[in-house]
Amino acid sequence: MDTIEQITKGLTLSKSLLLSSILIGEPYTGKLTLVRSIYPQALYVDAKETEALQHALTHHEEIVIYNFEAIKNLSSLDLQNKRIIAIANQILNMKMIEEHFAFIYHMPPLRERIDEVKTLAQTMSHHIKEELMLEGEISIDISKLDLTQNFKSFKISLYKEMIKKSLGPEDFEEMLYSYFLENMEGNSAYHRYLPLFEVPLIKAGLKKYRSQLKLSQILGLNRNTLRKKIQENDIH
Repeated sequence: MDTIEQITKGLTLSKSLLLSSILIGEPYTGKLTLVRSIYPQALYVDAKETEALQHALTHHEEIVIYNFEAIKNLSSLDLQNKRIIAIANQILNMKMIEEHFAFIYHMPPLRERIDEVKTLAQTMSHHIKEELMLEGEISIDISKLDLTQNFKSFKISLYKEMIKKSLGPEDFEEMLYSYFLENMEGNSAYHRYLPLFEVPLIKAGLKKYRSQLKLSQILGLNRNTLRKKIQENDIH
């Protein structure tokens, strides 16, 4: 897997060469954004639009082709004497790619770019705070951010964390009210929904105080009662 610095340097050097390069990586890793920063004036074509792609290859010398994995017959494309930057989420026939591209880069997923995630979270947190008109200092635990879908899940989870940190007791009460109003039905609803309160309360208490004895005192519960609730709700 290449580093962002290596990919940037390689694509930048390619600006002076009539050779084809391809950037491969998981969806939402910032491939297209990176290429746009290096080739802002290039013609951008979606590989799914066959006619537009053929026209571009016939009439243009510098082309960025994204969704490249959509191309079924690579041999039918004339990539010679052109500066082609292809962007693909995945490649099944790597041998065919090696035959047609002079430079092959692999974009690392966001989970392998933690330093970048930290910097990005700080920058985006500032903008989100202004956008949502949030007040006070809001610190974000990077480990709570979801990187499974790279920038897509990162952005969603960052918004969620920012919003959660800004909520007060009345907000939580209103959220629970709306949830119960929408979902409450059947019998024994009280016991069915009680874990919504107890489980996060006990989990947070155990993490904060790291002692069942201390937590039982804080909550005003008998230690055996607390232990029973922990076992019943399978809290670790």
